[in-house]
Amino acid sequence: MTPPRNPLRLAYGTNGLADLRLDDALGLLADLGYDGVCLTLDHMHLDPLAPAPELAARTRHTARRLESLGLAVAVETGARYVLDPRRKHHPTLLDPDPGARAARTELLLTAVRIAADLGATAVHCFSGRTPPGTGPEEAWKRLAEAVTPVLEAARSAEVPLAVEPEPGHLLADLAGFHRLRTDLGDPGGLGLTLDIGHCQCLEPEPPADCVRAAAPWLRHVQIEDMRRGVHEHLPFGEGEIDFPPVLAALHEAGYGGLVGVELPRDSHAGPALAEASLAFLREAERAAGGAPC
Repeated sequence: MTPPRNPLRLAYGTNGLADLRLDDALGLLADLGYDGVCLTLDHMHLDPLAPAPELAARTRHTARRLESLGLAVAVETGARYVLDPRRKHHPTLLDPDPGARAARTELLLTAVRIAADLGATAVHCFSGRTPPGTGPEEAWKRLAEAVTPVLEAARSAEVPLAVEPEPGHLLADLAGFHRLRTDLGDPGGLGLTLDIGHCQCLEPEPPADCVRAAAPWLRHVQIEDMRRGVHEHLPFGEGEIDFPPVLAALHEAGYGGLVGVELPRDSHAGPALAEASLAFLREAERAAGGAPC
């Protein structure tokens, strides 16, 4: 295999560094040698529900900090309780209450604006679980309607919108992404967030084959270890994934976005895991023939 010219652009998710101030988290990742950060909008870092002047000022500060450190950024919207302090990831784009759906859409529109101001590589979102008593056709209809203004805003802002298949959600897998893409009329601005662990968890094909199948729509990548049939984000080496073929497939696809480590349940060990994860992935990339020694 001929090594590609450049290594993959590795990043780490701030949802795995929740015990650090954002400035400290960014400094840590730059010092370790990461290329970027996957920034989850949440109260402890860049709060998307802050008053507009405060949010604008904090976004400007973050943009300057990212530039000074040489870090790229992707904006992620998977904060657990950012909209509802009692129910994780609620409300969703599928909520029976139109007002609740609108609250999630408005959060995503804010995320698009922040992503544009930060020069982000992508802004990420997901569907949410199908509410009890809601049939699948109605759920898909709600999703298409709720995501349409976000897609339009992302197009205008020239920021890729990357929808993530999430185990247990309506849009749970690559087939679900293609269902949404078809329902929306195959819009050019609709992209995909591919979580490598999720591929191991539930896709019928191996993760490397998922990368190849997803390549035309791939705008953002999340990565961690995982076991078949168990949706648990694991540090590298604790699951079942063979990573060199996955990283080789990303190179073969010509993927140039961020590859973000996602370990949201391990913030207590975030700095150490960030260091270990970078070393693991660079070694796996060398084993794949995709990075210089």
